[in-house]
Amino acid sequence: MPRIIDVVDHPNVMDDELVYREPQGGAGDFRMGSQCIVMESQAAVFVSRGQVLDALGPGAHTLSTANLPLLSGLVGLVTGGRNPFTAEVFFVNMKDLPQVRWGTNPPITIYTTQGIGVMQLMTNGVVDISIEDPVRFVKQYAVGKPILRLDDLKERIQTLLLGEISQILSQQAVQTDQDANAMLSELEGASLALLNDGFKALGMRIKAFEARPFQRKQLTREEALNLVGNKEDFFRMEQFDVMKTAAANEGMAGGMAGAGLGFGMGQQMANQMNPQQQAMQNQQQMMMMQMMQQMQQQMQQMQQPQQGQQPAQATPPAVNNNPTSPEEIQALIDNLDTRFANGEISEQAYNRLVEKWEARLKELRG
Repeated sequence: MPRIIDVVDHPNVMDDELVYREPQGGAGDFRMGSQCIVMESQAAVFVSRGQVLDALGPGAHTLSTANLPLLSGLVGLVTGGRNPFTAEVFFVNMKDLPQVRWGTNPPITIYTTQGIGVMQLMTNGVVDISIEDPVRFVKQYAVGKPILRLDDLKERIQTLLLGEISQILSQQAVQTDQDANAMLSELEGASLALLNDGFKALGMRIKAFEARPFQRKQLTREEALNLVGNKEDFFRMEQFDVMKTAAANEGMAGGMAGAGLGFGMGQQMANQMNPQQQAMQNQQQMMMMQMMQQMQQQMQQMQQPQQGQQPAQATPPAVNNNPTSPEEIQALIDNLDTRFANGEISEQAYNRLVEKWEARLKELRG
């Protein structure tokens, strides 16, 4: 007759432990009346015949059809029965796992309407994470394993976290690394629930999120081209970007230098093209030169207004995401009003950020 397990528990939980199975070697024999002792911050999930069934919370439990209804129905026990049954008990660690490190490896790719049309962002940080639904978590990851530790799941956590962050940045139409950093403060506060949408499916929850400011990765021309994919779109965006940079320089010499830079970069790729592609590239370069000369003439005219005319007003400065003066803070608040009106940020995030910066503005003004 197989040995009946009268008491099952798991008191010695490692710091990075997620799930521990008893017995370690596989299924054991229990009976109604056996004891299951569940420590604080634990849950005990019963699995039988490959099915995840009942869960018990902290406390000392005498196994019965009342607290194991699913298991009882599966093995066909009746109330008060003493028939032995085979099962595995998975002890789930429900404690918070603080300071779990993560990083953008690979970098997050964002497609934009500026520059060459793509950028890659890098950052790292920590999250506090915990198991919220032990039954769902055991179904997802623990069945068939004697023990599951944090390192076994880190890659999955990182992949899901970066996927959620990328989706949020894309939905908010982020165009620059400054825009992305503005979103980080929201993810660390009112918008934390957005990150948890994907983690619910795992039975887990992020309780705190911290990240360093995004840094923009310097892409080589070949890397950028591979990310954009379409060569014609890439050439067009690259030439327009070079043209804008050259037109911003004072004097025709600056424009010609910018044009030379664009042609030099294009020549590297032209060596890899067939004759038809080279002809198209040459045509695009000629068009770029003509457009650049027109823009240069327009800028010279704007810099020398006719007599009696008032000079054009300067373009308002861009909003500073790290303001220090009352004027900069007021500009940031005005920008938040516009973003909220356009539906770019939630009401909860808007109220939190406005309250924060209005308090700072009041402090500066005494």
